[in-house]
Amino acid sequence: MVTIYWAEDGAFPPGDRGLAYGDGLFETIRVDGRSAYLQIYHLDRMARDAERLRIPVDRAELERTLQKALERYSDHYSGNSWVLKLTLTRGSGGRGYRPTPELQPNLLVSHAAMPPLPPVTGVVADFSRVPLTVNPLFSGIKSLNRIEQVMAASELHDGVFEVLMANAAGHIVEGTRTNLFIETEDGWRTPPPDSVAVMGVMRRVVLERLRAKGEIVHEAPVMLDDMFAPSCRGVYLTNSVLGIVPVRTLAEQDLPVTGRLATI
Repeated sequence: MVTIYWAEDGAFPPGDRGLAYGDGLFETIRVDGRSAYLQIYHLDRMARDAERLRIPVDRAELERTLQKALERYSDHYSGNSWVLKLTLTRGSGGRGYRPTPELQPNLLVSHAAMPPLPPVTGVVADFSRVPLTVNPLFSGIKSLNRIEQVMAASELHDGVFEVLMANAAGHIVEGTRTNLFIETEDGWRTPPPDSVAVMGVMRRVVLERLRAKGEIVHEAPVMLDDMFAPSCRGVYLTNSVLGIVPVRTLAEQDLPVTGRLATI
């Protein structure tokens, strides 16, 4: 059984383990009117990652709460797009890091206006100086532990949409809020699952669509040179709220922009 908290009520417990230790997960879901975009994918990920973290939650309960949130908030936006956020934590209690067995999960529900969509002509991106460390045991989980992304995002300045982060091996892994795809002469490439900090919902959708269209897809390390090589036909960033975003300029170098991934 999950305890539901609505953000506007201001009753979320200060002793929550998500606040104290980042002991939890979150989903940020685009809503068009009363329709939650990619709802099944978001609920699948939250339920799967909760199981990996041993947070007991029933997927059906998550779905019921999401539906209540759509009914509660949709009228605020008069049929326009908005963003729903679900934050699931292990609950409140336990001395120090060690959780007690009887903890009951907390689910915080909040909403926000839809951010501006990036231009279809492409965005400007750069590389972050903050290295990305991914523990293979927790790779892909959209947990509340996002301090590296927070520090990397502080490097953003006017005109730069995203910064890309590299791991200790020098592989370009993902952006602060996006997953990475590049198109080459040999097909598509995206970093392998065990290397990414967040296994994005839109990443899953794109992989499914590409494979359904018979496109060749390699889940393999991406190097800096791969994006600037003559064989590169495009660099794309994916995000479940903002969609598929082509990169037109990376580290002050122009890249080809065809929009082919969005078309697929």
